[in-house]
Amino acid sequence: MPKGVIAVVGRPNVGKSTFFNKISGRRISIVDDTPGVTRDRITCEVTWNGRTATVIDTGGIEPRANTPLLKMMREQAQVAITHADVIIFMCELATGVTASDRDIANMLKRSRKPVIPVVNKVDTVGSLPAGYYEFYELGFETDPIPVSSQSGSGTGDVLDAAFSMLPPDDGEDEPSPGIRVAVIGKPNAGKSSLINRLSGEDRVIVSDIPGTTRDAVDTEVVHGADRYTFIDTAGIRRNARIEDDIEKYSVLRARMAVERADVCLLMVDAAEGVTAQDERIAGIAHESGKAVIIVINKWDTVDKDNGTVNAFRQRVYEALSYMTYAPLVFISVKTGQRVDRLFTMINEVYANACRRINTGTINDMLNDAVTRVQPPTDKGRRLKIYYMTQTGVNPPTFVLFVNSAQLFHFSYQRYIENCLRDSFDFTGTPIRLVIKQKGESGDIPR
Repeated sequence: MPKGVIAVVGRPNVGKSTFFNKISGRRISIVDDTPGVTRDRITCEVTWNGRTATVIDTGGIEPRANTPLLKMMREQAQVAITHADVIIFMCELATGVTASDRDIANMLKRSRKPVIPVVNKVDTVGSLPAGYYEFYELGFETDPIPVSSQSGSGTGDVLDAAFSMLPPDDGEDEPSPGIRVAVIGKPNAGKSSLINRLSGEDRVIVSDIPGTTRDAVDTEVVHGADRYTFIDTAGIRRNARIEDDIEKYSVLRARMAVERADVCLLMVDAAEGVTAQDERIAGIAHESGKAVIIVINKWDTVDKDNGTVNAFRQRVYEALSYMTYAPLVFISVKTGQRVDRLFTMINEVYANACRRINTGTINDMLNDAVTRVQPPTDKGRRLKIYYMTQTGVNPPTFVLFVNSAQLFHFSYQRYIENCLRDSFDFTGTPIRLVIKQKGESGDIPR
């Protein structure tokens, strides 16, 4: 494995996410004083002394907790420990060694992985406080390292120790992340369950409690010869429902996840249909220019006859009239019905979003379009389209050079877009038209 894996573990609210954000150089994990804020495994790449490793932040471990959510968080941390080459075990000075710390220490010793004990929130300068020495009783071979995640003091010592314990770098190139797919939708639409089904493991915590997923979580999946990175996002709620700072952070993270994705899977609950909130979420992906597949989940719960699919599809496109380019797939994550079709559809819409059309072919299409439907006029002056060329992909972007941008009404722009879609396969991706009036940004290209 070309990059080592370092897991940061510990009980809740000892500063793991603050430490994680400090060493990553940006706010990836949500930081809040509320215990249990980080619930899934969050990863980032950290380069130190010329070597890069994957660092995993985990939800706080409560070894003796019996609530379903805390048990799932413990299981998630156990998976991170299993995949790690080195473990950073974080404790907190103020509380001293707790019963949970001892239980976690025993869990880590059973893993037989190298463990670096870290005592966080040591903010004194100079001699160490007396409470620091209590952490030697945890019985690890490495001396506890005092740090302050807030200020960053001591983090370099932790990274020195962690990177020195990684297995030798074999020099191989890290595989490409493949197609980045953001799974978006309102809370409890089945986003995390879908990723677990696609990946074949319980990579993301699944619960009936809305808002269980709060961070954007990356999951790498290999399907045949293709590689994908699925980004699970916190369910995006209406602003009126965002009642605390953690929810606000989560919505921001979801928007950021859409921005770095190549394809978005918009999850819609079949039992509820397209709601106003679904429309808002779809708008985020559309405005970002992302390829989209509309995934109708829980289709197994719907009573059906011969016209059910067509009627449902019509209602979806009526609600999402700006997104009729997005294909629909009707699935059941619970039963696995048609879930595997998503891989093929993701490949297709991504290829369409990356499609380039040569300029000659585009203008042949444009000439045919203008011949069939004459451009609009206003007060005796007619729109003239001199030239059209593609300038970008993801989404496909076309520049049209005209005599008057004011004459290029929205309805005729829609007509040109429809001609592009009829002539070339842009299923699944929005198209952007940029109108340049003669004399703007230089001469018209020839």
